[in-house]
Amino acid sequence: MKKTKIALVQMQMTSDIKKNLLNAKKKIKIAKSKGAKIVCLPELFASKYFCQSEKHSNFKLAEKIPGPISTKFSLLAKELKLIIILPIFEKRAAGIYHNTCLVIKENGKIAGKYRKMHIPDDPQYYEKFYFTPGDLGFKSIKTKEGNLGILICWDQWFPEAARLTALEGADIIFYPTAIGWHPKEKKKHGKAQLNSWLSIQKSHAISNGIFVAAVNRTGIENDGRKRIQFWGHSIVFDPNGRAITKAGEKEKILICEINFKKNEIVRQHWPFFRDRRIDSYKGILKNPKNV
Repeated sequence: MKKTKIALVQMQMTSDIKKNLLNAKKKIKIAKSKGAKIVCLPELFASKYFCQSEKHSNFKLAEKIPGPISTKFSLLAKELKLIIILPIFEKRAAGIYHNTCLVIKENGKIAGKYRKMHIPDDPQYYEKFYFTPGDLGFKSIKTKEGNLGILICWDQWFPEAARLTALEGADIIFYPTAIGWHPKEKKKHGKAQLNSWLSIQKSHAISNGIFVAAVNRTGIENDGRKRIQFWGHSIVFDPNGRAITKAGEKEKILICEINFKKNEIVRQHWPFFRDRRIDSYKGILKNPKNV
């Protein structure tokens, strides 16, 4: 196992895609100048969060892989000699689109990709209109800086996804995210919602003895009369569930050193993997009983 340095780019998006891309590239270069070896951007960072409404015109935002955005950031990864975790709206074929994340190696080549498995359908999060559920499974993508697990936003609420990613050999799970408050609900439910979001990621780190890094967008985004206040609060947990670094609600580049040897040490003391009863878990494949 080895040490590495990661960076999470918490940023605010605008309706200007070129501006968003430039902002991301600028922040990646800052992260590199501070020693980062792996940089992760927020979910669907290239545009405003278009899933607030169902509009067929938004499919124009998708691109095939390789495409203009993935090519730009592949060149950047090669130029800076660092790994970029790049969320993208993928056009797979006519009528089939995915919420996808690429892992681009320091030589500019794509090491692997993950397609979001759990697709939400909630008020102003109408993702089922846009995205076909992922078909690549849960993955550990090998890089020179470690084995990277990638899950996306809604995936982070499912313990099965984190467990299966850890079982694939991931040293760290990155969660590119777009989550926030409906402004009218913030006063009553905001604190509890944010605490739940932080708690579920902390629990994944503890139960799997693994580093967890979640990077969210921030700022208020309007879609006509609709608004979401993305709450930021990007964070990195170690395998003990300790927050190594965290952000507030403003734009910020989080940078921290990761020592993957800690995964092994924690798993020796908290041997959850050793004591799993995989012979008794068939029931996990069933839906809840109506009792």
